[in-house]
Formats: sequence, structure tokens, C-alpha cells
Amino acid sequence: MSDKLNEARKIINEADSQMSELFIKRMKAVEEVYEYKKEFGLPILDKKREDEVIEANSALIEDENLRGYYIDYLKHLMSLSRAYQYRMQNGLKIAYSGVEGAFAHIAAGRIFPQGKRVSYSDFKAAYNSVINGESDVAVLPIENSYAGEVGQTLDLIFSGPLYINGIYELEIHQNLLGIEDATIDDIRRVTSHPQALSQCHDYIELHGFETEDANNTALAAKSVADAKDKSYAAIASKETAELYGLKIIEHNINKSGENTTRFAVLSKVRSDSSSLPSTVLMLTVKHEAGSLANAVNIIGQYGFNMTALRSRPMKKHSWQYYFYIEIDGNADSDNGRKMLGELKKVCDTVKVAGRFAPHTEI
Repeated sequence: MSDKLNEARKIINEADSQMSELFIKRMKAVEEVYEYKKEFGLPILDKKREDEVIEANSALIEDENLRGYYIDYLKHLMSLSRAYQYRMQNGLKIAYSGVEGAFAHIAAGRIFPQGKRVSYSDFKAAYNSVINGESDVAVLPIENSYAGEVGQTLDLIFSGPLYINGIYELEIHQNLLGIEDATIDDIRRVTSHPQALSQCHDYIELHGFETEDANNTALAAKSVADAKDKSYAAIASKETAELYGLKIIEHNINKSGENTTRFAVLSKVRSDSSSLPSTVLMLTVKHEAGSLANAVNIIGQYGFNMTALRSRPMKKHSWQYYFYIEIDGNADSDNGRKMLGELKKVCDTVKVAGRFAPHTEI
């Protein structure tokens, strides 16, 4: 064996030894990252952060022939880091409202793939489970592109102590589900939540199906699975079909492709992560002419683009309203703190309800 080969192998062994120590050091830091994400209810995958790390670190490799291999190495290392975090996530409890197979159940599973999803009977019960420590985070809908805002969730966020640490968009595809040997020609009656039936009205009318309301799409699928009737079908998601052993007879039957529900992740503490560049504000304005206009102007004057503005009635005060506002930018910045100070002069209440990354699809 040549001296050159021995020397090369010696260098590789030394490098491997150093890398093993650095690997342990890195994975210990990954544990800290996970604990932070768990505390603030953040998902494990942060694509923006991974892209930034790859861009910065690959620039350190001057040899163009090696740079591509180093990028592959970084990607694999990050994949291992995510896998390790997913393993730690097994104990994370995620509250949602509804039953197994409902869209909230699906959303919670996509945001926290290895977490334990816990079903609650309604939004308030899921929300309170985080307050009293039964759950780590809650995943609740705040808006649907077809039906509009989910007022009950917004009311809980306005009056309660939990913070938004992410808003995620789940595109809803409704499918016709039947038992294994059913075909489209067999179907005479369909069941689903009234909103899903409405979304698929044109398809239902075209085929002349009778309709039957269900409390939610998952229960509709369960009733079809239990009935074992070829003429009986449900309208629900692909995941629901898999859960109840049903076959998708026809895909994407809702009349509009624009059917997306936005889900908020709520936890006890508010994140300051740079991966969440947008802010949710909630406020009530003084009973003076032009108060709301003044508040909106202040937001604009400090350079924040307002992307959403909704009003909600305050239940304990007749004919009074609070406002839900989404803005591009960080309200915790110097400029943001100045804006909040000015808002407090024209508002009775100003609440920074949390932060999120806009248009994050799951």
C-alpha cells in the first residue's frame, strides 16, 4: 500500500472523527431548535431557512466541481435534522375541532406530521385545552374562501390569551366517495356537510342525486362505509376516503377550484421567528368620528401594507365591534412599535395577536 494512499486515508479518518463531533454538536442544537418550535407551535419544515443556509454555506466552497456535492450533503443533513425533530414531535399534542377525517384533522396532520392529534367537540373546547395544558397547540380554521371568516375562532383569539404562530392554507378538493364496487351509474343519493353539498351543487344537479345533510364530511363518509350500499355516496376528501376504506368514484367535483380554508396555529407564547414576516392585529376604536379611518391611516403612514380588514361584533357590547387586521411586516420592529404607540392614541384596545407567513400551503 503506497504512502500516498495511507496518508489520504489518515486525513479522511481525522476528518471523519472531527465531523462526528461536529455532527453531535449540530444535533444537540437541533434539539434546542425543536424545543423552540414546540413552545411556539411552529412546524418543523422551514423551507425559507433551509434555502438561506444552503445559499450561504455553499458560497464558502470555491471549487465549482465540489459545490454541487456540498449542496447535496447539506440537503441530506437537513433531512436528517428534520427526521430527528419529527421523532421528538411524537409527544406533541395538537387540538382540533371535529372528528377524525375532518379537514381540521387533515390540516393538523399536515402541519405536524408526527404529532398526536386530539379531537374536541367544538372550537372553544380545543382552544381551552391549550390554556389548561391538555394540548400544546390548537389548529383552528379562521377563514374559508367560499364561506368567509370563521367568526367563532376570531372571537376566541380576540378575547383569549393564545397567540397565532402561523396561518396555513389547505386547498379543499371534494370527491365523490362510494364503497369498493360502486360506480357512478349506481349512485342515487349523496350525503355531506351542507357547505360541501352547496359547493358541489352543479355536479349533484347534473346527475340528479338526492341529497342528505351530515354534520361534517367525515361523518358522511363513515355513514356510507357503514351502510355498504352501492347507491349511497359521500362527498369528502381523499384522506377521508382512505380513512374509511372508500373508493374515489370521481375527483374534484366542487364547482369552483377556489376552495381554500386558512387554519391558524395557536399557542401560549408568541413567536419572534424571522420566518413569520406578517402580523395579525386586533383592535377596537374609540366612539369618535373617523376613528377607524385614523387607525388605518396610521398603519399606512408607518409603511405597513394592510392585507385584510374584518369587523366582528363584540358579544358583550351591543352595536360595538372589534377589527381583525393582517399586515405585511413585523409589529415588533422599531417602526412597528412606533405604529402601535400611535394606534393606542386612537384605539381603546390594541392587541398583537400573532405572526404568520402569508400564503403558506399545506
